Amino acid sequence: MVSQIQSFYKNKNVFITGGSGFLGRVIIEKLLRSTEVNRIYVLLRPKKGVSIKDRIASWSTDPVFSELLKSKPKYSDQIVAIEGDCGFPDLGISVEDRKLLVGQVQIVLHCAATVRFDEPLNVALDINTRGTLLVVQLAKEMRRLEAIVHVSTAFSNCVLPHIKEVYYPDNLSCTFDKILALREMLSNDLIDNMSPVLLGQFPNTYTFTKALAEQVVQKEASGLPACIFRPGMILGTFREPIPGWIDNLYGPLSILLGCAVGVLRVMIVDVYTQANVGPVDYCANMVLSTAWKTALENVQRKEKLSDKLPLRDPIIYNYAVSEKNPVKWSKFYKTVEDERYTLALEQMIWYPFLHTCTKLWAFELATLVYHILPGHFIDMVLRLRRQKPRMVKMYDKIHKHIKTVYWFTVRHWTFDMSNTDQLIQCFSMEDRKLFECDMNSLNWNEYFKVALFGAREYIANEKPTEESFRKAQIIMKRFRIYHRILQTVVCILVAALIWFLLRVIVG
Repeated sequence: MVSQIQSFYKNKNVFITGGSGFLGRVIIEKLLRSTEVNRIYVLLRPKKGVSIKDRIASWSTDPVFSELLKSKPKYSDQIVAIEGDCGFPDLGISVEDRKLLVGQVQIVLHCAATVRFDEPLNVALDINTRGTLLVVQLAKEMRRLEAIVHVSTAFSNCVLPHIKEVYYPDNLSCTFDKILALREMLSNDLIDNMSPVLLGQFPNTYTFTKALAEQVVQKEASGLPACIFRPGMILGTFREPIPGWIDNLYGPLSILLGCAVGVLRVMIVDVYTQANVGPVDYCANMVLSTAWKTALENVQRKEKLSDKLPLRDPIIYNYAVSEKNPVKWSKFYKTVEDERYTLALEQMIWYPFLHTCTKLWAFELATLVYHILPGHFIDMVLRLRRQKPRMVKMYDKIHKHIKTVYWFTVRHWTFDMSNTDQLIQCFSMEDRKLFECDMNSLNWNEYFKVALFGAREYIANEKPTEESFRKAQIIMKRFRIYHRILQTVVCILVAALIWFLLRVIVG
């Protein structure tokens, strides 16, 4: 059976922003490995003295491209680097490159964004909101445009407990055009100082500027073959191109690694809330699928209507955990506990365990016992050994990060995914295999194990060899003994203190 999605991408030219990012590289790899795409134009900026061509050349050593290299050793010939930056005016693209894109590109995948929750408002506005506006304006000039996909986030409307596949302009304190006008008039410091007022109900600049970006697409891309894709938290790959690949410490895997090393012992999270996560390969397949579906529907509408097409809002595709196949954070942490010895790290500094709480005051109290006091003790030992103290400073950063994401770890959201479900139902049997993305049939137990092993290999950089696992398990057993001894000593000291206080009170 012929794959409709493969047929759609055959000989097509694709422009992608954020192509060097986590999701972006998986999309590029999938396009090159599974379709006969003609050319991929990637918006890149020079980084730390490395040219954009050298950045693409370095992908040949990236594990995510290892499978592609086996079938297409010269895959980079199909990639064209376009120098630019979504935070710059006109995307920082030269006149020549702009003409090239306008004349050649048929599909636009806008994945670029700053995902930092504590990003200054001026930076987040430039990249997430104005950058989206500039991409849409560029797409309007493209003579051969068939589809444009804006990658948003499932949390762009996180001020609501139930999120439908609709736009929510009423949640915003101001329209995107007025806020961008303010951004142009005011200095960086002034606009940043206005953050509390402008953000309104939104917990951070990331969700606020992504919500504004959706309004940009609604207003400016109306009439274009456009759509919005809203994924939840994106974790490592499940199956493609290699199981468990990940390149960042965002989200729950940063907690996992901190726990596995034996540094992080307390976390604010409600383990009974829904874990809105998804594999990056599923998300990449969804992005490619939504572009196909958007282009197909645009053609069908043109065939049905001979007169001028009425304008309509771009379709939204929510992509999170559904009630058909729910998974709570407790499932994730249960997998961690079950695989604790299997996933042991050679670089651990103490026996891994994690206590969770849902209140900030409880977290502050617990960190005093489990983080701050041990941190000061270790730093004191390091100073006596004439080494640089580092634990207290490290815990300060960890606690700051946890408090930044606290708003998202204790709340529960539900999502309507009617459009997404209808899209997947349109797949042929071949497309279901080639572009797997149905999380309703995802085996969460299997996936979490794959993700955890991937974090060990690609984030902790500990190869999955028998020798590595054997050494780590020996270290784990030793630290477990130390941990039990410490627990016993602490219990004896607490009991002795209570006994002493009772004697004083009674006597």
